[in-house]
Amino acid sequence: MEKTSMSPSPSTDLVEHVDPVAHSDVKPTLPNADIDQEHQLTFRDAWKHHKAIIGWSFFWAMCAIGWFALLSGTVVFKANQSKGVRCSSQWSDDQRTILQARFWVSRIHLPRKENLAFVDNCHRYIFEGEAVLPASWQAAFNIISAVGQFLGGFCCSWVADKTGRKPSLAVGILLCTGAIIGQIVTTSKVGFLISKLILGIGLGFYLTLGPLMCSEITPVVLRGISTAGVNLGIAVGQLISNSVIKGFGERTDRWAYRGPFAIQLFFAAFLAAGLAFSPESPWYLVRVGKIEKARKSLQRLYGNNTDISAKLAGMETTVHEESMQKAPSFIDCFRGTDLLRTGISTGVFACQHFVGIIFVLGYSTYFFQLAGLDTAHSFDLGVGVTACGVLGNFCSWFIVNSYGRRKIFVFGMVALTILLFLIGIMDVIPSSAAKWVQASATVIYAFVYFMTVGAMAFVILGEASSAQLRARTTALATATQALFGIAMNFAIPYMVNPDKGNMKGKVGFVFGGLAAIATLGSFFYVPELKGRTFGEIDHMFYNRVPPRKMGGYQIEEEL
Repeated sequence: MEKTSMSPSPSTDLVEHVDPVAHSDVKPTLPNADIDQEHQLTFRDAWKHHKAIIGWSFFWAMCAIGWFALLSGTVVFKANQSKGVRCSSQWSDDQRTILQARFWVSRIHLPRKENLAFVDNCHRYIFEGEAVLPASWQAAFNIISAVGQFLGGFCCSWVADKTGRKPSLAVGILLCTGAIIGQIVTTSKVGFLISKLILGIGLGFYLTLGPLMCSEITPVVLRGISTAGVNLGIAVGQLISNSVIKGFGERTDRWAYRGPFAIQLFFAAFLAAGLAFSPESPWYLVRVGKIEKARKSLQRLYGNNTDISAKLAGMETTVHEESMQKAPSFIDCFRGTDLLRTGISTGVFACQHFVGIIFVLGYSTYFFQLAGLDTAHSFDLGVGVTACGVLGNFCSWFIVNSYGRRKIFVFGMVALTILLFLIGIMDVIPSSAAKWVQASATVIYAFVYFMTVGAMAFVILGEASSAQLRARTTALATATQALFGIAMNFAIPYMVNPDKGNMKGKVGFVFGGLAAIATLGSFFYVPELKGRTFGEIDHMFYNRVPPRKMGGYQIEEEL
């Protein structure tokens, strides 16, 4: 590829000096040379000439596989939650099924004395010949990770802006590695609880850095695929987690629960090995004044045969304008047009919970057992549901640049709303066919969710957030996931468990209603940013273009 002459870097007098103002009050300057270069780059060109970008965006997207660390730690203890509540003799077989199928993953068997070292310290008791952890401690183990994730997102945004994206990932790896080792060696409930908290903080770093780096190192044509890859990492992490726990679940020694924890170290090693060679975010380097390092980072990403002068000049222009503004803070995320951008970035993740992702995928095993399958085979099919999710995320790569973010997201919301109501309706029909419809709906749900709402949320986050506030906005999105996760993990068992609401599949009506409301909101507020550079996106938000009209907005009219 021949080098072409691009615009020179902006000088310090590019924009007349003014007093610091709020972020949303400064009209962005559009770097036309960079815009032209971005729009001319096709996927085929990127695949042929910029393989380094594809490789490193994949690496950073796979940070989300670290979600496996949280899942396996959670699921291992959910394995016995069904037995943490004694089944009343008055309960029906159908009611017992909810408890047994919802949390069946693995069992800590009694024959080996060393198995009881951990559960003894958690005040275990014997139920049907097996050691059982009380539900109160299981809930604490599960919730504390989400609390850590909440804290980790905010810590990561500060570290990432102060020291860079690479040092931030190093901190996350150290936290997760230490926490994983803590889970393996500890034999006390307090020690395990602290390990889970630290692990959650580390995973908050992972989930913040994944979409942040994917959006900052990729050109427009790859940005959607790259950021959607973060959700692929989550889906793969879920699949690996369930498969590993299935494999270790029948062991009768202490590795029945330590094995899944130990395997997580492989992913920490993978990230640590790649981090040593990964380029730093050029956006961060320009922001801290390391222009030459930013140039080298861009050259590593785009290759030595590509002239990156225009792109670097565009970054310098944006950062120069930001230098006239007040130092960014989390408060700025809720001022002016940044309030809308923050609302969009966090709202798409709230939508994930409004469509009942925890309810449907978490209880898919239960629906299979209601259809007549035994517990073991129900869990096997539950793993298959997760595999369908992975397939759905792969499919999202082929449609994100063809149909755009908005159409895919809104379509997904509508489809998932219909599936939720279908699950609820089938629960009031007393027939075996209705149970199979419920079970089938969970499979379809997994595929549609990961192809649409699950994947597009990360794409929209990477595009809707402003460059200066991107780390903070991503932290807020991570916090949104954590808060809704805590709320749903508390609420859903009370709705489903037979000794509480006993709503079973009728919970589909609850989430169907929430999903319908969220669908209406997404219609008005989810923008179409396909093919737009960050400068163009800033321009549209500055001019207060309604989000639902951004897809057809012609910027040339304003130039």
